[in-house]
Amino acid sequence: MKKLSMEELNRLSVEEYKRKDKSPIVIVLDNVRSLNNVGSAFRTSDAFLIKKIYLCGITGKPPHREIQKTALGATESVDWEYFDSTLVAIKKLKEDGYKICSLEQTDQSVPLHTFNPQQEDKYALIFGNEVFGVEEKLIKESDYVIEIPQLGTKHSLNISVSLGIAIWDFTFKLGNLDSEP
Repeated sequence: MKKLSMEELNRLSVEEYKRKDKSPIVIVLDNVRSLNNVGSAFRTSDAFLIKKIYLCGITGKPPHREIQKTALGATESVDWEYFDSTLVAIKKLKEDGYKICSLEQTDQSVPLHTFNPQQEDKYALIFGNEVFGVEEKLIKESDYVIEIPQLGTKHSLNISVSLGIAIWDFTFKLGNLDSEP
């Protein structure tokens, strides 16, 4: 066993990435204050061919040095759009046929491992502010509220961790890991 070299990883160029078919998933960042979390969202979205990122409210937007530090260039490959209001973004996504999924802990949330995304559907995954989570008005607009079950004392994950877990889970369940990049 040996670690793969950069050449052996067969990475896509930005141009090749832009031409690739994307996953039927968009990411919505609802008032995310950490620029490192925003950069991480771009980097993870690039890794799993996410269609687009919606940056909403106070969420920082490229170009910004702190976003770039974590994104490692993924702001060039992943499409993104900014909205003053997350609610306006959600309404647009609904009009475009997306199922809205808030990642949050509620009295009726569904555990991520039991949620089965359907091949024929498109999904918008909302990740909320680091302190306040996904806004209540957005939860009410959601088709699903999905929770990542946790066992410890905190019951709180960093957005970048939650995002990585959720995107990988959706990507796996939709069968997108079965094909070559």
